[in-house]
Amino acid sequence: MKLDILAFGAHPDDVELACGGTLIKHIEQNLKVGIIDFTKGDLGTRGTAEIRTKEAEIAGKAMGLIIRENLNFKDGFFLNDDFHKNELIKKIRLYRPDIVLTNAPSDRHPDHGRASQLTIDACFLSGLEKIDTSQEVWRPKAIYHYIQFNNLKPDFVVDISNYFNKKIEVVKKYKSQFFDPNSNETDTVISSKEFFDSIEYRAKDLGRQTFCEYAEGFISHQLPKIDLLNDIK
Repeated sequence: MKLDILAFGAHPDDVELACGGTLIKHIEQNLKVGIIDFTKGDLGTRGTAEIRTKEAEIAGKAMGLIIRENLNFKDGFFLNDDFHKNELIKKIRLYRPDIVLTNAPSDRHPDHGRASQLTIDACFLSGLEKIDTSQEVWRPKAIYHYIQFNNLKPDFVVDISNYFNKKIEVVKKYKSQFFDPNSNETDTVISSKEFFDSIEYRAKDLGRQTFCEYAEGFISHQLPKIDLLNDIK
């Protein structure tokens, strides 16, 4: 099965929080989109691996994903080594995405930057014929990093004005992670009542700078190319 866009995330909810609106927009344009999570987020303060797996499944269905998988890497301790690269290579060759999205190149959580570089390396290696996985080689045309906790400067933004509300609906499928006045679990950075205000603020601020209501930002791994200057809006 060939995908148009394959998004990798170190943890369940990484992708939805950072670029859920963009993926929903492309899905509604009939593009084939999938998400592969590296870990089950089992080191997270709130919830369990089982709960987060179920939440990811529910969120994926709400988005309309073609596939949602988990590689079962060790949360907090997965490495950018031969084993982990080969696991990604097999998925890239299986789904043959034109575009790959991955974690921020640097961030508060060390897993994010490590996942980012792992993805970049695997995308390149996936195009080498001498790496034998009994599959045809494939190298995505583009890799884009979504922006997470740290306020990194994007190279471009996607207008998600018509999709922001649905993005928030999808993110809230991860009930274990966010504000719950009845929860007895330890509070975290993202479980505060104000956390969703910060998501909206960033999307509105990027929208303000680009003359739309809401936007999501991306950093391009490669130098972007356009045909005509008026392709830039």
